[in-house]
Amino acid sequence: MDVRDAVQKAREMGVDLVEIAPNAKPPVCRIIDYGKFLYEEKKKTAEAKKKQVTVEVKELKFRPGTDEHDYSYRMKHAREWLGEGDKVRAAIAFRGREMTHRELGAKILKKLTEDLADIADVEVFPKMEGYQMFTILVPKKTK
Repeated sequence: MDVRDAVQKAREMGVDLVEIAPNAKPPVCRIIDYGKFLYEEKKKTAEAKKKQVTVEVKELKFRPGTDEHDYSYRMKHAREWLGEGDKVRAAIAFRGREMTHRELGAKILKKLTEDLADIADVEVFPKMEGYQMFTILVPKKTK
């Protein structure tokens, strides 16, 4: 239909001519009330936003000399967070001469990934960044 004819018909009906798909060939338009159209679009976007899942990255901090009890306490928190669907970033902070014993940090991160292997996969393998060694764990995909 010609644009002028469509505008004329919309005026006769007392509603608006709304362009729905401007990129289509030819562009798609509808004869509807523009206020109602905006309301429906707003409702659609709000519904889509509700269904959207946000994934947070929670962080656990360790030190090379972290004790077994502290380790297990933090590991339980990581297990809890992974169960909720969040990512976990485990970081080991080195200070001063501790940098010469990076293997202690690697050992803690290796133990953590092994303990959480049943519910988590490694997204970022242990690597050094400044005075920190870190790894990122993500929950395993469920079918």
